[in-house]
Amino acid sequence: MRRLFAVALVTGTLSLVVAACGGSPHAGAPVASARTPSSGSTPTNSPTSKGVDPNAPESNPAGDIPDDTVFVPFKAGSARWQVSVPQGWARTKVGAAVVFTDKLNSVRVEEKRVATAPTVKSAQATDIPAIQASESTVKIQTVGVTRRNAGQAVRITYTANSDPDPVTGKVVKDAVERYAFFHRGTEVILTLSGPDGADNVDPWRTVSDSLRWLP
Repeated sequence: MRRLFAVALVTGTLSLVVAACGGSPHAGAPVASARTPSSGSTPTNSPTSKGVDPNAPESNPAGDIPDDTVFVPFKAGSARWQVSVPQGWARTKVGAAVVFTDKLNSVRVEEKRVATAPTVKSAQATDIPAIQASESTVKIQTVGVTRRNAGQAVRITYTANSDPDPVTGKVVKDAVERYAFFHRGTEVILTLSGPDGADNVDPWRTVSDSLRWLP
């Protein structure tokens, strides 16, 4: 009799525990539901959660001339000088000048027959006013004498607005380097321009150092 009472007691206790903990779900309520991310969370497989691909090709900022640019010689019709310009750039004739362009950069070279070599004084008296008259936004930065492989040159640096893009009409602020070289009555004016802030120091040095006088 004592054993039957113990079994009944244990059975009743277990029934109460199951009823308290298990319970039956309400009718129509799901037994389990999938967890969905909150509106502000980002899934772990989202592209925004991935880091920068170190193998992705490097893109050049607007106006930067690529490091692998090949330079080829251009010889003047007078056969008095030659200069190296980036290969593949479009070539046009603008008055007495020859202009090579690619995207936002340009190399302009012009020859003049003059009696005397240019100086800082002559640049300030003649060249700078002509540059300022050509574009209302010109801001002269420096004028001085520098040396390149072809010899001494008068160098003027300034900024100015570019010509409007023929398709989009967009205008950019250009940084310009103008070199005036002289040799035996011939003046060669080399003008290098590209977007202000572009890193073209090395290619512009290559072009300005490439000018040489022909025998």
